[in-house]
Amino acid sequence: MPIRASSFIFCLFWITMAQLLAQEEKEKTTALKDLLSRIDLDELMKKDEPPLNFPETLDGFEYAFNEHGQLRHINTGEPFVFNYKEDLHRWNQKRYEALGEIITKYVYELLENDCNLKKEILPVDATEDEPKSFIYVSEDALTNPEKIMVLIQGSGVVRAGQWARRLIINEDLNSGTQIPFINRAKEEGYGVIVLNPNENSLEVEKVPDPAKKPSPDVSDEPAEKRERKEERESKKKKDFYEKYRNPQKERETEHIPIRENSSPEEHTLYVWDHFISKSLAKNVFIVAHSYGGLSYVNLMIQREAEVKNRVRAVAMTDSVHNVWHQEANKSIQDWLREHCCNWVSSPEPLDTLVDPMLNDCPRVSAGTEKHELTSWKSFQSIFKFFSNALKDQEDDSSSSPVTTRSSHRIKHDDL
Repeated sequence: MPIRASSFIFCLFWITMAQLLAQEEKEKTTALKDLLSRIDLDELMKKDEPPLNFPETLDGFEYAFNEHGQLRHINTGEPFVFNYKEDLHRWNQKRYEALGEIITKYVYELLENDCNLKKEILPVDATEDEPKSFIYVSEDALTNPEKIMVLIQGSGVVRAGQWARRLIINEDLNSGTQIPFINRAKEEGYGVIVLNPNENSLEVEKVPDPAKKPSPDVSDEPAEKRERKEERESKKKKDFYEKYRNPQKERETEHIPIRENSSPEEHTLYVWDHFISKSLAKNVFIVAHSYGGLSYVNLMIQREAEVKNRVRAVAMTDSVHNVWHQEANKSIQDWLREHCCNWVSSPEPLDTLVDPMLNDCPRVSAGTEKHELTSWKSFQSIFKFFSNALKDQEDDSSSSPVTTRSSHRIKHDDL
């Protein structure tokens, strides 16, 4: 009996010990799970974002334009590399934008030094302290008695003299700038006016108002709804900083609009009133890319009689205008059908007639499917188009005063 009792006690002891060990193991597992739950794996994967400080010159970026107008690294000869730092998209984008600002100044220098254009400040009566914009004009822009060419770019970051920043950086100066148009126009005897429709405001650093304190939360919305809102805002903020460990804080800025030039439409109208309409040229020719086409149609709506009297032909390139949404009247629509041609992005060969989505003006292929390339690809065709329009105008002027409406129609078949 004692042996059986001792055996029972021994078994009970081991069972108890096993239970204690199992409990201890379970507690360790629970503690480990709890520890792992506290570790933010995303936090471990975060990168330190470098400071958003970039060079202020092309040399500082170690890039230069070669003899073909292509941007190349001065040491390797390689094209521009966007992903300079892997997995740091925001930093790479800021670097690209900084380079873009240098490109803008570089193009201004080319306009002034190589194309011999001069800068005209806007507004023309601007005071010393107010925000200003500017355009570029040739020496004979206002005095050329025969013809002037006006260049209107699209919307976005591009400034005077540019069609597309991306083309300047990744392709070459010829395709991305207006310089070939300017040089060819001057060779053919045009005066030139280069608009700057996207320079609409002065960006200044926002000065915090110390007197303005954050207002206490007096919202009447339910706490649960407010929590969901705060959670969404927190997620947006986290996504914006792209999960960097130390996201660089950008300076807060505000924009002060430029008087009478606070939008592309305002700017185009202002330049017409103060420069184009005051020029001596009997014949005005317009090249308008993308949003520039919309700005031109708006100009026609605002100054219909003046524009019809002076403008001989309009070459649009992938214009985004819409005569119905812009509420252009029937006489404007008729005029556009007779004096305008829109070179659009299309897989068809250059100058092939394209079925119009809207029956406002003839649409022909620019010979490219890339929107930003339409101006450069249609370069030769545009000058031929203008030459034919001028010839038709001269023929009409020398012919009988009794003319029909069809006698003024630009012959698109000549393209």
